[in-house]
Amino acid sequence: MTSIWVKSIWQFLFMAIAAIFVGMIVNEVKLALIIFIFSYLAWHFYNLARLEIWLHKGKKLTPPVAMGIWGHIFNEIYYLQQRKLKRNKKLLKLLNRFRESTAALPEGVIVTREMGEIEWWNTKAGELLGLKYPQDVNQRLNNLLRNPEVTTYCQSENRDEPVTFPSPLDEQVTLSLKVVPYGKKQNLVVVRDITLFKRVEEMQRDFVANISHELRTPLTVISGYLENLLEDSDLDGDQLEHAFRVMLQQAARMRHLTDDLTILSNVDNKKVEVKTERVDVPQVLASLQEEARILSGNQNHAIVFDIQPDLLLQGDPKQLDSVFTNLLVNAINYTPTGGAIKVRWYQDDSGAHYEVNDTGIGIAPYHVERLTERFYRVDVARSRNTGGSGLGLAIVQHALQRHNAQLRIDSEIGRGSSFICDFPSECILHKQAVIPPALEQVQVDRF
Repeated sequence: MTSIWVKSIWQFLFMAIAAIFVGMIVNEVKLALIIFIFSYLAWHFYNLARLEIWLHKGKKLTPPVAMGIWGHIFNEIYYLQQRKLKRNKKLLKLLNRFRESTAALPEGVIVTREMGEIEWWNTKAGELLGLKYPQDVNQRLNNLLRNPEVTTYCQSENRDEPVTFPSPLDEQVTLSLKVVPYGKKQNLVVVRDITLFKRVEEMQRDFVANISHELRTPLTVISGYLENLLEDSDLDGDQLEHAFRVMLQQAARMRHLTDDLTILSNVDNKKVEVKTERVDVPQVLASLQEEARILSGNQNHAIVFDIQPDLLLQGDPKQLDSVFTNLLVNAINYTPTGGAIKVRWYQDDSGAHYEVNDTGIGIAPYHVERLTERFYRVDVARSRNTGGSGLGLAIVQHALQRHNAQLRIDSEIGRGSSFICDFPSECILHKQAVIPPALEQVQVDRF
């Protein structure tokens, strides 16, 4: 028994004895005891009423002032309230931290009950699944998604592997969903956007299939001619010359493919530092102009160069030369005989631009987004006839990324295409700033 209760009992006995003593003086002991007991009970009922008002109707946190056992009860309840408030504040802080941390996650997180009723979700889950507050709270996740694969997965006992399904907001987006049980009959649902991962898988499969096909064709041709040479030793000079010429072409095709793969590997390798040399772009394009006319040959393309003569770049000469060459070669290969090709190199307020315009066959809009993928071709037969490997634009894209530059493609079927490389201002140099006019004149006079 605690000291407060012992003290209260002694106080009760002392007041009872005092009441008896007063009753003996007035010769009314029973009446004095009855008055004392009723007064004592009234005091208790009064404090009970104050307790009820304080707990249920009062808005103040401070307890009522009372003497004796009731003062102790009020204070103890008040201390319990304060401890509860502190605990609630801690829980609220933890809850806020949990919400902040889950909101920062790249995955969607949903908390559901045993039957799949939604209790809470983070911002990413709302964006991926289109959940809306508060109407979707307490709704079953299966009913909102309405996907048979998700329904089967949620009803299955084996949920070790996640289920993939198209997003309810965009069928082009692929989502992954995994249910993890936790707590007391609750589930944590993790939703991820795996569209890019799926696309990378498809690109890897296409890459293996394409590289196998590209190498198989020339190897088959070379092997066939070698077998004929071994089996038939009576071939005349013209037949031998034709066989060797075809094998040489196929070998060159494989060498071109391996060269492109090597360039792409070097450009794609982030461990290889980009050289920061001064690149005389007008001079590079001048040499490229002669090569373009030779490559055009009998097709009689009208090739026009519009070059800003003092505009240079700071970057990797080999990678930039690959960018300029690939875009011009593509324009020549895909422009019909007698078509026009215009190459521009200029500067404006947004930076420097290398632009190749042609009057070729054009590209459909649904092909444009995938043009920079490795081995992706709009016209497979034409690409192979012209010796294209399908890696040129991939090389261009990666090389530009290494220079913080971007590739823009504007094309329309039947009206030609425009490929524009946008270089940032920090890559730009000017000939006057690099080579003083007086020194440039001295170099010209020497020649």
